[in-house]
Amino acid sequence: MDAPLLRFEGVRKSAAGLQDISFDLARGETLALLAPAGAGKSMLLRLLAGTERPDAGRMLLAGRDLAPLAAPRRGLSAFEPGMPPRRTLQEAVGQPLPGFDIAARDRPARIARALTALGLDGLEGRRADQLGPLPQLRAAFARALAPEQPILLLDDPFAGLDPAPRRALAFELRRLFRARGLTVLLATREGEEAMALADRIAVLEEGSIAQCAAPRALYEEPATAFIAGLLGENNRLPGTVEWREESECGIRLDCGPLVEARVADAGGPGSRCIVAIRPDRVAVAALPAEEMGEGALPAALRDTVFLGDHVRLLLELGEGGMLVARRPPGSRMPVPGGPASVAWDPYAAFAYRALR
Repeated sequence: MDAPLLRFEGVRKSAAGLQDISFDLARGETLALLAPAGAGKSMLLRLLAGTERPDAGRMLLAGRDLAPLAAPRRGLSAFEPGMPPRRTLQEAVGQPLPGFDIAARDRPARIARALTALGLDGLEGRRADQLGPLPQLRAAFARALAPEQPILLLDDPFAGLDPAPRRALAFELRRLFRARGLTVLLATREGEEAMALADRIAVLEEGSIAQCAAPRALYEEPATAFIAGLLGENNRLPGTVEWREESECGIRLDCGPLVEARVADAGGPGSRCIVAIRPDRVAVAALPAEEMGEGALPAALRDTVFLGDHVRLLLELGEGGMLVARRPPGSRMPVPGGPASVAWDPYAAFAYRALR
């Protein structure tokens, strides 16, 4: 196996609440650091870039300790959303290149490659501040690409964009990163963005990396309730563990029913927990529970919302337990006041310790 291009070893920064941060980044890989605002993910990028210094630990690029190196000598290029005023696109995109000791004769080709990659070729002579918000953002990405450094750093790069262009640009950049074999470290608070762009996602929780895995593995088997909540919608049903085996347990929900789930980080019998199940894993039938089959629970439909590609159903479970399910448009669904039941595969439900 090839050695990682970048390695964090026990990096600590007490002022940002970061403790013992360790991870690898392979050449050609995109790794997303996922966490809410204020969790320290931006600080990790600043530590790597050299604008902040860690209290302890090492950061190695191709086996070389970055600590003695000044920021411009570290082989990193960072995305900055703002563009210099009164500059043409060619001037703005080329502005960082002298700081990377790129010879003047090589700069026009790098600028041209970066502009073409972001669909801005032909606009070289336009002033950056005369462009709309989306072309300006594209120009900022081109500016980050132009130095062609070993690692590209992206800190919340789509901030301020509406959801539709944000999603479209994320998929476009995903194709670009893979086509060029770029190595990217992304800091984001958006789970969907992390899944769209990254080969792996490292989730920061309480100052350390709680789980690092491919997007699908992280989505389907989140190690904690916090991680499950960062990656898509979850039903969270509080209850108490009644029995526990190696990987399975039974939980008496506060709303009444006894259900089974996989053990994540829940405790033993008598401990409080949360059962998490994603809305797309909940089966819904317009039938009494005994007719739906084994494991089905009686429910009552309280609301439906049509959202285009799916219908969102809000169902009451037991005494006051609320559960969200998703169904394709046109499928048979319960009606308010009519029979309804829900079921899910216990393998798709996780029992987590109750959140503090």
